[in-house]
Amino acid sequence: MTTPALLPLSGRRIPTLSPGAASFPHHRATLRLSEKFILLLILSAFITLCFGAFFFLPDNSKHKRFDLGLEDVLIPHIEAPKGAKHPGGQVVIHGQGDHDEHRHREEEESLRDKIRADHERALQEAKEKLRKSRDELRAEIQTEKSKVLEDLKKEGPKPLPPVPMPKVVGVNDGDPGEPDIKEKRDKIREMMKHAWDSYRQYGWGHNELKPLAKKGHSTNIFGNSQMGATIVDALDSLYMMGLHDEFKDGQEWIEQNLDFSVNAEVSVFEVNIRFIGGLLAAYYLSGQEVFKVKAVQLAEKLLPAFNTPTGIPWAMVNLKSGVGRNWGWASAGSSILAEFGTLHMEFVHLTYLTGNPAYYQKVMHIRKLLAKMDRPNGLYPNYLNPRTGRWGQHHTSVGGLGDSFYEYLLKAWLMSDKTDTEARKTYDDAIERHLIRKSNGGLTFIGEWKNGHLERKMGHLTCFAGGMFALGADGSPDDKAGHYLQLGAEIAHTCHESYDRTVLKLGPEAFKFDSGLEAVAVRQNEKYYILRPEVIETYWYMWRFTHDPKYRQWGWEAAQAIDKYCRVSGGFSGVKDVYSSNPTYDDVQQIFLHLLLLYCSSVFCSFTSSWYEMGMSWQPPECTGTMCSAPPCWSLCLFLFTNTTTALMNRI
Repeated sequence: MTTPALLPLSGRRIPTLSPGAASFPHHRATLRLSEKFILLLILSAFITLCFGAFFFLPDNSKHKRFDLGLEDVLIPHIEAPKGAKHPGGQVVIHGQGDHDEHRHREEEESLRDKIRADHERALQEAKEKLRKSRDELRAEIQTEKSKVLEDLKKEGPKPLPPVPMPKVVGVNDGDPGEPDIKEKRDKIREMMKHAWDSYRQYGWGHNELKPLAKKGHSTNIFGNSQMGATIVDALDSLYMMGLHDEFKDGQEWIEQNLDFSVNAEVSVFEVNIRFIGGLLAAYYLSGQEVFKVKAVQLAEKLLPAFNTPTGIPWAMVNLKSGVGRNWGWASAGSSILAEFGTLHMEFVHLTYLTGNPAYYQKVMHIRKLLAKMDRPNGLYPNYLNPRTGRWGQHHTSVGGLGDSFYEYLLKAWLMSDKTDTEARKTYDDAIERHLIRKSNGGLTFIGEWKNGHLERKMGHLTCFAGGMFALGADGSPDDKAGHYLQLGAEIAHTCHESYDRTVLKLGPEAFKFDSGLEAVAVRQNEKYYILRPEVIETYWYMWRFTHDPKYRQWGWEAAQAIDKYCRVSGGFSGVKDVYSSNPTYDDVQQIFLHLLLLYCSSVFCSFTSSWYEMGMSWQPPECTGTMCSAPPCWSLCLFLFTNTTTALMNRI
């Protein structure tokens, strides 16, 4: 069987094979034509390949670049400046000549050496830092901070924009017509001078004065600092009473000594109303730039207190470190309504004075947050946790812990020339829910709500509400102006009774309305009087709105009692028991020069009736007597801002 051919064999010439060796052909003398053709093709391909390699392989100088390795990729090439020439006049082009290559290598080596040296130096510094103790590191940080502070002091404070100053009405514009009224007013002015001179002699520069020990001291609300709280807080009262030499002394101390870089933990609320409010009031009264600058410096120190998860500020802040915290006794670490709710007016004016919106934004955030929250029985509890944004203990009051929150809502509306309708609505909604009750004896009082129970007790602090109700009568909803003015009069009467039913004719810290007792303190720890101004504040408002002479008489009775029972050789002191004919002193001259004596004095100013008939419509009173401008409310000369409120609200 024949094996099939694997390839077609037709047309091919196969030589005949024979069994012997002689059957192989010996030699072919010439190549066939087809073989020549194949050989020519192979030769052509080889030549083409050689020429192609010559043209397409990379230039030898480029190949040399790879000898530099990966470092050349990471280190940028430094080109010669465009147009640079050798001494021979030839243009230097990178990559040409051994000289270029050598210089290039030197530059790269130098750059690599510098990088290595920097790296080693940084590594060594880091190792040295790690070897240092915590105290050494803190000392270095403090040194750097000190250098920065020194540089800032050398630069000096940046000038703030000028502010149009309203004309202060009634400072030196004549005397009251009635001689007895002038005599009473001058007596209160003498009391103010006695308190100031005593502080000037025994406690100058300290926050407060111990009038019996005749030395300065400081409470925990101002930390361990000596920031002259009495000086700052009294400035506006001194100015409005015409005590300009004393005012000048206070200004000089502030210029030379008031420093907020101290390591002191202070109350944000107290520092705001007394320092920022006092400085702003002094600035608006006098136009002295130093007060504005100091107010802004302090405000910057308070801003870290707002660094909480909710934006509700801490009660306390360290002026140096910016670390904040809340009072340990305040309902599971909560912030207090009256404290974080009593920042609005000062912070709005800070934005107006500086153009910095941060101050305004901080306080508006608080208001908007409160507006979104549910309120038990429509009331604002006194405690709010700044971490969780939830209410703490359900304790509601218009007195301590809550009082000035409501006051600032109303005055924010007035300060805006009655355009801040959100503030007015919030105030009205809260007022409608007030815990106003009548006692069995017919006295109107404002109780406190604690954990579902109404406590029939009213504090001295709550007595400010009489003036607040009267102040808010104009603009109240549903024609309730008469109702709120009458309510203010009833509260004023109740608070007067709390004074009149004591031996000293001075009111206790708190008084009850049950068990047959009305407007009388029961507990021993509620019988003290610490020179609080709220009762006389309400007398002042009611006198302005009604011109009823009984409010002047009540104010004079209180002033006489203060002068008789609280005056000592070193100033004025609070008393421990207003029901005792032989009172003991607490040896503390509270910061009362600002409000208490100023309200006493203001009751005895003469003025035209047009002001209160206009319903406090934000116009300065047309006074004919000294000190007839409205007194500052919680350290802010509220009614002296008349000419600036429209511009203020337009800017923010």
